[in-house]
Amino acid sequence: MEQKTREKTFKQMLWISMISMTMMFAGLTSAYVVSKGREDWVSFVLPSAFFISTVLILLSSLCFYIAKKTLMAGDQTKTTLFLALTLILGLSFVFYQFNGFNQLIEAGLYTTGPQSNVASSFLYVITGAHLLHIFAGIISLVVVLFKNIAGKYTPESHLGFSLGAIFWHFVDALWIYLFVFFYFIG
Repeated sequence: MEQKTREKTFKQMLWISMISMTMMFAGLTSAYVVSKGREDWVSFVLPSAFFISTVLILLSSLCFYIAKKTLMAGDQTKTTLFLALTLILGLSFVFYQFNGFNQLIEAGLYTTGPQSNVASSFLYVITGAHLLHIFAGIISLVVVLFKNIAGKYTPESHLGFSLGAIFWHFVDALWIYLFVFFYFIG
């Protein structure tokens, strides 16, 4: 019974945290929509690197999903492989996000200073906040990967793995929301 209580408690804490993060991003994107009515608003096109990063994060979630399936099938080697692929794709996502920031700067869209504008500042703040959550997800993913290599997870005992997967899929879904939001609203 102790294990079930622990699992339920940790999952509830994670869900409450993710709901809080969702509310934060809902507030930021709402402020973006309201600010879009300003006279000094400058529209922009999303950098091509953000399209690539979107594909990468979707693939990373798919790899984490497959890793969970292989864990439940008892194949530690394949689980490790798919966790490593998830990590590589997650790091690639971060790389392309920074490439996207460079493309924005090349297009004259700055976050602060005399050359900045409200639209680009919002974009940097919102995507930067998402990147902070991605960094948390990468740390979680590294922990899950090393614990899996050490044989800590089994089909019967995998709470940390499951929590890591839930959070990773959450930051994936959050990016998809933000990408679609900026693509259609931006």
